[in-house]
Amino acid sequence: MAITAKRREADASGHSDPQIAFAGVTLELGGKTIIENLSLGVQPGEFLCIVGASGCGKTTALRLAAGLYQPTSGRVNFDGQPMLQPRREIAIVFQDYGKALLPWRTAAGNVSLALEAGGMPAADRPARIEELLRTVGLPGHAGKYPAEMSGGMQQRLQIARCLAQEPKTLLMDEPFGALDAMTRQGLQDEVLALVAASGATVIFVTHDLDEAIYLGDRVIGLLPHPGRIGIELQVNLPRPRDQLSTREQPEFLRLRRQLFDFIKATEQ
Repeated sequence: MAITAKRREADASGHSDPQIAFAGVTLELGGKTIIENLSLGVQPGEFLCIVGASGCGKTTALRLAAGLYQPTSGRVNFDGQPMLQPRREIAIVFQDYGKALLPWRTAAGNVSLALEAGGMPAADRPARIEELLRTVGLPGHAGKYPAEMSGGMQQRLQIARCLAQEPKTLLMDEPFGALDAMTRQGLQDEVLALVAASGATVIFVTHDLDEAIYLGDRVIGLLPHPGRIGIELQVNLPRPRDQLSTREQPEFLRLRRQLFDFIKATEQ
């Protein structure tokens, strides 16, 4: 994946304004502190992965970034503005694609939903839907209902619907967790290619340490109870990445061991 022009400019100058910024964010739900004093900046075009033990607040952090939760204290900004509600520039890909898709709508109908919400004229939708389905590897499937599609195809469809929003940021909550290994790896490479083409910023939550390193520019690990940053690693692996050669590199193995040791320590 090529680094976007905006990101290259940021790298050359040594700084840029984060697209998403958490500033001292604490979130309490039901009298319990879920996230505590989280400060984090995600740069335009960055692919950030979040890992951590179950219950450490990974999904909660994603919902804060989406504007679905408001912090108890601190703030979340998007493009320098307070994140007070969900925004069209941010799309969410859920793990449970079966519930994310509308079963009574065809593949074309599910993608059309995002175009309708954006106000695209009906006459312009079919060509855009065809383009999006082709982009995610689903040409010729426009008339199929979700129940007629495999898990991998349903997740591709959900990604197509998100891309229809033309988002600046993709928030992905363990999107491949329920898929078999081969389908998962194929979709990892497709997402990298799609992100490269769109220049979108990505925050990707996963339990899979190998997946986090393979996809990410940076990986953070959250400590549990309450959630807070416990480790932050830059992933300086060349792109484009390869499912075999990338995972065999000494740097990949070094990062994996660091993350493994971190997760093991948090679970003790």
